[in-house]
Formats: sequence, C-alpha cells, structure tokens
Amino acid sequence: MSSASRPSTGSQAGSPFVLERKIPPELDGMVERLIGYQEHGRAITGNVETATLAVPLVISFGEAFEIGLGHEPGSDDRYGSFAAGLYAGPVVITSTGGAECIQIDFTPLGAWRFFGLPMSELADRMVALDDLGDKDMRRLRQRLWEERDWQRRLDLAESYVVERIRRARQADPALHWAYQRMLARRGDLRIADVARELDWSRKHLSQRFQAQLGLPPKVIARMIRFQAALAMARCEGEVDWADIAAACGYADQAHLTRDFSEFAGASPSRWRAQAA
Repeated sequence: MSSASRPSTGSQAGSPFVLERKIPPELDGMVERLIGYQEHGRAITGNVETATLAVPLVISFGEAFEIGLGHEPGSDDRYGSFAAGLYAGPVVITSTGGAECIQIDFTPLGAWRFFGLPMSELADRMVALDDLGDKDMRRLRQRLWEERDWQRRLDLAESYVVERIRRARQADPALHWAYQRMLARRGDLRIADVARELDWSRKHLSQRFQAQLGLPPKVIARMIRFQAALAMARCEGEVDWADIAAACGYADQAHLTRDFSEFAGASPSRWRAQAA
C-alpha cells in the first residue's frame, strides 16, 4: 500500500509502541485512525478517555484490556477483540502491559457502512468480535495474527476496510447532510431546525439517527460541541473557560461544566490538569 505510517515508541522505557497509518483517500470521512499498538510490560491503570465520536474496532493478539463504560472496570469487563458503539460518557481503561492489537476508529457514518447493522445494536456497549457473528472479520483476525510484521498488518487491515466500505450500502443522503451540518456548526444548532429542513418530524429524525449512528441527534450534537470545547482547551497557556463556553455555544460556563462532568467524568480544570 502507498499510505505512510509513522511510529512512536514513547520517550520512557516500557512505553507502548504505536504505528499510525495515514488514512487513504478512499476512507476519507469513514475512518479517523488506524494504528498498530503493542505494550512492553508497562501496565496502564485507570486511564480515562472522554466521550468521543469514534467507533473503535480492536483486533487483539495479546492480553485483554479491562474497559468500563462510565465506571472503573473489573474482572467482568475484560475484552480482547471487540467493537464498541458511541457512548456518551467517559471510558476507563486498564491493561496489564501485555496488550497488542490493531485498532481502527471509524466515524459514525463509516461505522454504519462497515458493520452493516443498526448502530443502535452497538451503542453504549462493548461487543466481543465473536459475538458479532461476522465470519469475514474472524478470518481477518486470523490473518493478522499470523502476520508478525506491523507494516504488513496495517496493509492487510487497510485493504480489508477499503474493500468492505466499497461494497457497503451508501448512507442515507439526508442523514449524511444532517450529520455534516452538525459538524459544520460544531453542534451549535437546534435539532428542530434540522428536522424542519428535511421535512421530517423530530421523532423520525431521532429514529433515523439512532438506527444509523447509534444515538439521538441531540446527544450527538452535544458530543460534537463538547469535542469543539476540548479542542480549544488543549491550547498552551491559560484557559478562559467562560470564553470557550461562549465560543462553543454554551449558555454559560456552568453549562460547559455540566457537559464536562457527563462526558469526561471531571470538571474542566481537573480534566485539563489530568490531560497535561
């Protein structure tokens, strides 16, 4: 494949090896990230990821992760190869230091095309790869397991996703327009206005969003707005949370703080301190 990969082995002994593949044009708007990941003995405990619009597919060759949706994971929350739909809350991840996997992060529209099932079936859930009942994906896992070179592993995964997306059904043009409009407005819009422009009822819009994207449009719009706030808050130097709230369409700083509590599991200032 012609796509470039860039490795990152971390700056500390025992840091995970990460090889990220540049997304090819055929997957633009369908896939956000494609990486190879391998740990070297350093355990990860209580790593918190904020609510995201990425839908991950993880194909594992090593030890399982413990992953809790909105809570500290326990022994019943162990996952090797899995898929997970959109979840409007923080995700807590622990590993033993022996994880090794390929991870593909789909956009919501890309996930619907790739998995070929109502995304409401994956929303708010972790689903083991075997439970998806998809023989093609199980064969891909076997091929990736047998291949030991990371670049060739990424080649195989990329080729598989490109071909599967190429054969998949197209997303509903109206739904695609609605989601892109939300992205363009960074989630700062009224869902009733979107429904009216489509000449749909709000109930019909919500049903279509949940079927193809997994969550209601209001929740997705809030997650988009929250991601815009995160992007602004990642700047260097002092952060003015009131300015960020105003720029992202929040009613006030307290409104922004409530979304951080729901989607990140922490206050804005605590999240930024943890992310530093």
